[in-house]
Amino acid sequence: MIKPLLTAALLTTWASMASAQVDITDAWVRATVQGQKATGAFMNLTAKTDSRLVGVQTEAAAVAEIHEMKMEKDVMRMQRVPALALPAGKTVSLKPGSYHVMLMGLKEPLPLDSHVQLTLIFEDAKGVKSQQELHLMTTQNAPGATGKPADAHHNH
Repeated sequence: MIKPLLTAALLTTWASMASAQVDITDAWVRATVQGQKATGAFMNLTAKTDSRLVGVQTEAAAVAEIHEMKMEKDVMRMQRVPALALPAGKTVSLKPGSYHVMLMGLKEPLPLDSHVQLTLIFEDAKGVKSQQELHLMTTQNAPGATGKPADAHHNH
């Protein structure tokens, strides 16, 4: 009796990981120059059900974390966020100067127009985890943006 239940649980977990529970749009990574050891990844996330972004993995960097930048007494501060709430049907933007994915300890430069693979790990309201693999293009600005690049990560 236990074996069929375990098999059903494994199939349910696999199915949830295989289906996209979060729509991801406008995803990009800021390109780097030789010697730069950190950069940011940005995107819009829209979950189908109440969920949370709970982790990020990549081979491109030693550390990938969810971060938040905010003003505290006229000083812009950045800190790690253990999870980011994704309310059902509402788009949460990860953008320069706000929430973003921080890639630290880059293993090599990420030149303009190269690609970076990220795996985002989500958890729904029932505690079921899923993941989505992304292949992001490196650029200096968000897709469709004009003007000079935002400087949230230049000296990071």
